[in-house]
Amino acid sequence: MSKVFSLKLAKQSAEALLKEDGLLALPVDPFAIAASREIVVEGKPEAVDGVSGMLLRHGNDFGIVYATHIKSKGFQRFSVAHELGHYFLPGHVDQVIKGGIHVSRAGFVTNDPFELEADHFAAGLLMPEQPFRKEVDRYEPGLIAIEAIASHCVTSLTAAAIRYAEVGRMASAIVMSTGGIVDYCFVSDMMKSLPRLQYLRKGSRLPIGSVSSALAADPTLVAAGQRFRDDVDVRDWFGGETKATVVEEAVGLGSYGKVLTVLTSSKIGQDLEPDDDDEEQELIESWTPRFNK
Repeated sequence: MSKVFSLKLAKQSAEALLKEDGLLALPVDPFAIAASREIVVEGKPEAVDGVSGMLLRHGNDFGIVYATHIKSKGFQRFSVAHELGHYFLPGHVDQVIKGGIHVSRAGFVTNDPFELEADHFAAGLLMPEQPFRKEVDRYEPGLIAIEAIASHCVTSLTAAAIRYAEVGRMASAIVMSTGGIVDYCFVSDMMKSLPRLQYLRKGSRLPIGSVSSALAADPTLVAAGQRFRDDVDVRDWFGGETKATVVEEAVGLGSYGKVLTVLTSSKIGQDLEPDDDDEEQELIESWTPRFNK
């Protein structure tokens, strides 16, 4: 099974769970879902940091412990949803729990396939595609829409931004960076329509002269949650052959120490015919497990 397929399957599995439980309205409460399966959920002491959460097993009983040192209700809910991913996704419990405990680092910060699948399950659980897209369409494109949907879904800004790039109707790219160095980059299908696109790799530097680079260069501005905006040429970020204006929005993520960059365009990819992915969707649905309470 390809990596792309397994991640789509993880999101599809989360939405199948919501459909079976009749929970497709936003916001989705991961604590309630855990309670419905008699999974005990508790916050761990604030002094204990370094992980986002843990999935515990004792015989046939399960528990979830989530981080509280990061003062973000959205991050905490995403962490719980991530652990639910390990609980629900086929094979995860047997593979990830060692000695009765599994320690997670949620938030798309690792390349471990089980952690990525759990992250994508969490995204699908907290932000199911159809209601998410309907809510996004109520706002102007870009950071304002991402902030609104993150608030509405009660999830982290980072998770909402990534989901925005996945299912939004706008050409977009999401870049997370620390100290001017790229942590990861998500690019929407419409943005990928540009020929000879050069993807930003983990460890590469933010483009020199970009407002994102300027923000990242001042940790005090990042900590204060400052934001910058500029209209730039997409080639400044992704190279290629096509000159096109994109809106670059950068925001500091406070004590987290990172900069979130959102790049959007209302024109790139708009002349493309929609992809016919019915066959792939049917295949995903045929693989999607059905959950019982």
